[in-house]
Amino acid sequence: MTIIKKVALGLSGGVDSAVSAYLLKQKGFHVTGIFMKNWDETDEKGFCSSDQEYEDALHISTKLGIPLKQINYVKEYWNEVFCNFIKDYEEGLTPNPDILCNKQIKFNLFFKYAIHSLKFDAIATGHYAQSSFGSFLEYFKDNTDARLLQASDSFKDQTFFLSQIPQNALRRCMFPIGSLNKHQVKEIAEKIGLQKIAQKKESIGICFIGDRTFQSFISEYIDAKPGNFVDIETGKIVGSHQGIHNWTVGQRCNIGGVIKPFFVYRKEPTTSTIYVASGTDNPFLWTDIFYTKDSFWIRNSPLTSKNLLKCQFRFQHTKPLTACTVYKANVTGDKLLIKLEEPLRSITPGQYAVFYLNNECLGSSRIFNSGPSVNIR
Repeated sequence: MTIIKKVALGLSGGVDSAVSAYLLKQKGFHVTGIFMKNWDETDEKGFCSSDQEYEDALHISTKLGIPLKQINYVKEYWNEVFCNFIKDYEEGLTPNPDILCNKQIKFNLFFKYAIHSLKFDAIATGHYAQSSFGSFLEYFKDNTDARLLQASDSFKDQTFFLSQIPQNALRRCMFPIGSLNKHQVKEIAEKIGLQKIAQKKESIGICFIGDRTFQSFISEYIDAKPGNFVDIETGKIVGSHQGIHNWTVGQRCNIGGVIKPFFVYRKEPTTSTIYVASGTDNPFLWTDIFYTKDSFWIRNSPLTSKNLLKCQFRFQHTKPLTACTVYKANVTGDKLLIKLEEPLRSITPGQYAVFYLNNECLGSSRIFNSGPSVNIR
């Protein structure tokens, strides 16, 4: 058993990590802020958001009277997150870089740096999530598993993005604002003199894209490869596009001269063909069965002796949870078949199916195809 005294907090420059630092200090922990620089590209206006975020983190640490260290993970982020992001789009997938960033950077490299190099007792982040060990750790035990629980504020809950963090990091991680809502967090920031931070515009979307459109950003890294829109029902060409990386499953297509709008059904990277279906309620856009691979469980596999699990799932963090049954689809168990109680629209290859049971986030598995005719090898 290790008593927790020294805590390394991921201090991003935002209100959530700022209030987390304050609450930790109020509990008597010796807190050090760690600013992780993951991206250093300057946009077309000469603005680098990372520099501004560091200035805000410095302002927070000065106001709260805690040390601040900066660590550069630009190279690691590029190799472990961004290159995979580009590769996925080239292959017609829709990735989630936030899940990868948490898995590879924050709860891997940052965790190891804080615990093993800097000799901290635990780490903390400003995520809206909770641990079965509590919001503030007094001590931890290596032989006891921690459960990742949803935040009190279901709208802000971020367990979706934490669904692949390893157990060794979760055991020694605090989520100080997991029991609060956003309004309460901003109120605390205002009261402790961090009005500027409390009033910051909340960042949404993919961090490294910033204020640019997705199309203008992605065109800097992937060459245009024109192709056709093909109606999945008739096989006829109904339009053209400049690259499959500009489109995602379920997205409405800008095809003129049609009565019903077309939506992306499937992308074929080898021919640069995008198959489309007409009408929002087209059956091709809905499915109640799909397959996943590279499964990750935060604790031990929850599948029963019959190799199944009844639980809930989502593949977009803002969507309601949907009841499902999970089946083991191969011998090793890294591939799963998911059967939904009711069909959902636009299950997207490349995204993660994140599983929940009784308020606990169990883990996730990456979607690679949908429909009952898919063969599992």
